[in-house]
Amino acid sequence: MWYNYAMMIRVTLSILACKLCRALLRLLGRGGTDFPGRVALKLCPGVLGVLAKNVTTILVTGTNGKTTTSRMIEQVLADAGISYFANKSGANLLSGVTAEFAMHSTLTGKCKYDYALIEADEAAFKAISKFVDAKVVAVTNVFRDQLDRYGEVSHTLDNIRIGVGNSKNATLCLNADDSLSGSLGREMPNPVLYYGVDTPIYKTRVAELSDAPYCPHCKHAYVYDYVTYGHLGGYRCPHCGSHRPAPQVHVSRVLSSDAQCSRVEFSLDGKTVPAVINLPGGYNIYNAATTMAVAKALDIPPELAAKSLGSFSCGFGRMEKFDIRGTSLRMILIKNPAGCNQVLNFLTDTAEPFVFVACLNDRAQDGKDVSWIWDVDFERLVAMEQLQKIVVSGIRADDMAMRFKYAGMPTDKIEVIRDYGQLVESLIQEGKMVYIMPTYTAMLELRGTISKHYGFKAFWE
Repeated sequence: MWYNYAMMIRVTLSILACKLCRALLRLLGRGGTDFPGRVALKLCPGVLGVLAKNVTTILVTGTNGKTTTSRMIEQVLADAGISYFANKSGANLLSGVTAEFAMHSTLTGKCKYDYALIEADEAAFKAISKFVDAKVVAVTNVFRDQLDRYGEVSHTLDNIRIGVGNSKNATLCLNADDSLSGSLGREMPNPVLYYGVDTPIYKTRVAELSDAPYCPHCKHAYVYDYVTYGHLGGYRCPHCGSHRPAPQVHVSRVLSSDAQCSRVEFSLDGKTVPAVINLPGGYNIYNAATTMAVAKALDIPPELAAKSLGSFSCGFGRMEKFDIRGTSLRMILIKNPAGCNQVLNFLTDTAEPFVFVACLNDRAQDGKDVSWIWDVDFERLVAMEQLQKIVVSGIRADDMAMRFKYAGMPTDKIEVIRDYGQLVESLIQEGKMVYIMPTYTAMLELRGTISKHYGFKAFWE
């Protein structure tokens, strides 16, 4: 009895401290997405388990696409009339997730909502899943990412495997086209919903290195009937017979894809469901497929989910568009070769002239090792007639400038602008479409500059 009473005091104090820290940081104009959670965990290490109890939780993890997929699912939940909250600020570590649960709970630890939609960092997923009994776990994909933090793809997959092992009551929504994340369905006893894309997405693709060329069972090279991008597609092993599992939710046709949206047809439950995906890019077709699988796992009608895909708002910095004084700037977060190459795939279908901006940082959240830029097919970008100029910025701007020089871009068409305020003002003067590819901390800083000086919402809003 005394133990329970003391525990509740600690829970209440940790929630109160978290709420006060968040309020103070917001008054100071700071995001306050992570630090309040660290304070709460310091006061009560197990507070997340108390806060997440009896909350129907959807966890979204994987290398690429977590934030955009979460925003798509969020729109589905809203349109379905479900009471929920989400960590839309992108605070996806244990401390950030704890802060979001605390902010949406009473001081006694009771959540104010029925559902929680949580984006979980793939390395932090195993810790978060110890405290959160998820109803659905969606894994987007596994790619090489920030080697200094995540290690090789096998290490990332191991972390996700541990998290799935902790999620004993969850339905798994897995990418059938990804031999890595898809393998979890054969290993785990959980119910599994596979999703995938049955057809190539791009007419032509940039050159890419596969992150998973070999079968993990017999080490023989995979054979592909088709490739969507990276190592995703219709894979099979001619030696042991391992192959892409048949997805229950799949894109049967890609009807069109332009600079604004994609039109596709989903097949599930024996019927065809058309959808307009309110973002361009082949990788967003996969994010939409993940969303449709989660909707099926939650028994939400597929027609409603498909309609939601046409009206959701993208996450900050993920294909986010800013119209400033007649110039359109589209910001697209990058962090690894696979994601960066998919942005270039998108740009190769662009008909209008554009300016390309790369902002490269090497802080801890970006990954200290920036050698991955040499695995990106920037040569394909430089060869495009639509490309008018390249601008580089960020801590490692000089590295980026050198990469474009070796890709064949004339040095007189590579401009270095280190100050973000000056950068934005310069881009506005271009009078043509601007595509900005920043790494994570560069995106936060650049977006902060845009929010402060041009009247856009802060990233946490």
